[in-house]
Amino acid sequence: MAAAPGRRVVALGGKGSSLTSSSVFEVANGFARISIDSSALSRRSSSSSSASYSNTKFPFSIPNYFTAEETRASLLLLLSKVLLSSSSSASSQLLEILEQDVLSSDYTLNDVASDDLAVFDYSVAAIDGVAAVLDHCSSALSSVSDAVAALSCEALRADVSPFNLMDSGDGSSAKDAVAVAADFKVFFNGSKLVNTGKKLLDPSVGEIPSVHGNFREISRSLHSKTRVQLNSGFRAGSAKDMSTALSSLAVSLSNLGDLSVHRAQLLVANSISDVELRSRLSEMLVAKCPRADSLEQLCASSQDALRKKDYLLFMHNVYELLDVVRKMISWEAIAAFVSLEGSEIFGDKIQGNNGSVSEPSSGDNVKIDKKSEKKKKVVLGKGTALLMQFIKDRLLGAGAKANLEKLTQDFLPLLDPRGLGFDDLLTKVKEIVESNESRRLPKLPKGTRDFAKEQMAVREKAFAIIVEVFKRHGAMALDTPAFELRETLMGKYGEDSKLIYDLADQGGELCSLRYDLTVPFARFVAMNGLTSFKRYQIAKVYRRDNPSKGRYREFYQCDFDIAGQFEKMGPDFEVIKILTELLDELDIGDYEVKLNHRKLLDGMLAICGVPQEKFRTICSSIDKLDKQTFEQIKKEMVEEKGLTEATADKIGTFVKERGSPVDLLSKLKKEGSEFLTNSESELALNELEILFGALAKSKCINKVVFDLSLARGLDYYTGVIFEAVFKGATQVGSIAAGGRYDNLIGMFGTKQVPAVGISLGIERVFAIMEQLQKDKNQEIRATETQVLVSILGDDLSLGAELVSELWGAKLKAEFMVNKRVIKHIDRARGSKIPYMVIVGDQEVSKGIVKLKDVTAAVEHEVPRSGLVEELQRRLNSTSA
Repeated sequence: MAAAPGRRVVALGGKGSSLTSSSVFEVANGFARISIDSSALSRRSSSSSSASYSNTKFPFSIPNYFTAEETRASLLLLLSKVLLSSSSSASSQLLEILEQDVLSSDYTLNDVASDDLAVFDYSVAAIDGVAAVLDHCSSALSSVSDAVAALSCEALRADVSPFNLMDSGDGSSAKDAVAVAADFKVFFNGSKLVNTGKKLLDPSVGEIPSVHGNFREISRSLHSKTRVQLNSGFRAGSAKDMSTALSSLAVSLSNLGDLSVHRAQLLVANSISDVELRSRLSEMLVAKCPRADSLEQLCASSQDALRKKDYLLFMHNVYELLDVVRKMISWEAIAAFVSLEGSEIFGDKIQGNNGSVSEPSSGDNVKIDKKSEKKKKVVLGKGTALLMQFIKDRLLGAGAKANLEKLTQDFLPLLDPRGLGFDDLLTKVKEIVESNESRRLPKLPKGTRDFAKEQMAVREKAFAIIVEVFKRHGAMALDTPAFELRETLMGKYGEDSKLIYDLADQGGELCSLRYDLTVPFARFVAMNGLTSFKRYQIAKVYRRDNPSKGRYREFYQCDFDIAGQFEKMGPDFEVIKILTELLDELDIGDYEVKLNHRKLLDGMLAICGVPQEKFRTICSSIDKLDKQTFEQIKKEMVEEKGLTEATADKIGTFVKERGSPVDLLSKLKKEGSEFLTNSESELALNELEILFGALAKSKCINKVVFDLSLARGLDYYTGVIFEAVFKGATQVGSIAAGGRYDNLIGMFGTKQVPAVGISLGIERVFAIMEQLQKDKNQEIRATETQVLVSILGDDLSLGAELVSELWGAKLKAEFMVNKRVIKHIDRARGSKIPYMVIVGDQEVSKGIVKLKDVTAAVEHEVPRSGLVEELQRRLNSTSA
């Protein structure tokens, strides 16, 4: 197939020239022609003088099952890879072969350098060439299949709630499924069809985000692999490498086609009102649309070929599979188009295959046709309407009536990447999806979240409890900037310093987003020369982390700190007591507070033989024991941090110690204990004895576990350290942590001010609270509105007068002006508002209002002048 004159030229061998999947596709279909850069030929000629030839020949055979497109793609890649070798004359031979219209199956390249012969492999070139065609077509099919499925959802009047997906922001959501759902919302924007049927939620609709998202993800992965392969030489193992990506593509294609053919059948059965049209299209679908079982056969054949390591046959089967799925999607598009526009494009009479005219069916079908006429008035989504108009303009012209057979003949090439008009269709689809006019939802940055009204209700309740506990203990509120000078933050977090978010240089200052609230607090105390301060702060902090389930880049912390000289272990006791109060009053369920002492930990490391300069880095390793096994930690300490195996093993014997605070403390203090031989650890044990005594008297020691594996990797801790862990079903890890940091404030000033604090990981607490409410089927009120003032009519001034009286009496009220009483009731029920004040013309003339108890569905007439007093009485009795 020779390229037509004037088509673009794909140059090979020149400086900076490279192949793309699109250029391979164009050459393989004769849409572009090839030229070899003269510099490549001269370069190969000069290098060939030193190469060993011995008149070596390279025979190769093209499989007889390859299509012309596959053949040309394989030859193009063979030519490209030969150009990377030293066999220049072979390049010329291959170019001549490609320029022929008739391609045979057996070829021999002459004068191949013997050094090259060892690596020449036609199958590698063929796999890379056909993979490029598959890459180009699957990428195009991804966009078009989304558009066609959107048309089907409109025609089926489907329940599109499966597209209400949101990115969780923590790396746990399927990004491509969320992206597909966002694209579909663009198509459906403004639609009066979707969600208006009998709530059709068929798997072929409900699974669209996951199946189409998976196809999008795999197509992208294939593109990455193909891009590398297209411009590399012959490489051992590349066939296996590409087959892995293509095997995933085959499965994804099969799932895509299965949904598509099922939707096409649903459309014909349920969405075409005219019996004659439905019958004829059904016959055509059975006769010409590939069946679902053909997908299974091709998948089975491809996997069988892969097991036998017949990579070319495997590749060809995937190629055929993609073509079958494309045809299925084309027939789905036809069914959706006819379902949405059948009565308009075929008129009042149905044109037959031969141009003859048949009358519409009589009887009940006349009524159905009237319904069909009514459907024309229903509004499509902005995106689908633009797509339908594009298809009508392309296939029907200005107002032309269609012949069903001709429509299908013209439609099929429109969805074929090789057909005229496909590029225009693809451009149109991308234009719709990317259009600002369609109000496409923007994306959130990774590791961040929006919080809807129900979530905010949970948060506000939690914050209120937390602030009340903090204030109960005499704390004062503090706020600090979201960013600090970089020098303020650096050197305070040990190995976690790499997670600090740096900002661009502004006016000669290097700044970073705050990593926590403790360092800014220490900076504030030092900067203001304070020697005593009990404060709380609830604010957002930032981590340049990789988002994962429960881990975010932006999140709230709730901190309580006590700075200053007080009785020994008094502040330490109080912050742990506060922690138990917080978690008890938030009512999240069972938890434990793991507790240790940094001086005890340092003494333990010294006893084990760890050099003092490695204390902090070994602490960072020990701190991972809640997520990794000791064997993994031991490997890190020995291989990466230079400890001996004996030292690491001795650490292992100590960090396994955990249990009741009083019992374990008694064990560590008994005569002969190694901890008593170290002054640091002995001091720590004496401090813990005082602390545990206070916790026992305050009746919260039962929540505390003495755990020698707790290390808390942050560098600034100097004394007691603790961490709260949730023990319920929701896996969230640590929910609060803290400890003593006596030297941190002194880093910023001349005075050493000792301090101890706690930080509540409120995001994880919220996750637990939200899950508990789901488990208990508790409904969350997003507002605290007590009264809805309902004006039956259009008198806004009356509503303003009434609701202002309620606001003036400090009642929580909203107003609504609408003639239909059911709208008011729906509003009150939807927002769970307990009372309604209903006022219409009759009530105004009588000087009364109707006071409705929404839950009890009981109404009472109340004098207009006594409304506020009556509402206050009822609300007070309810709260009491």
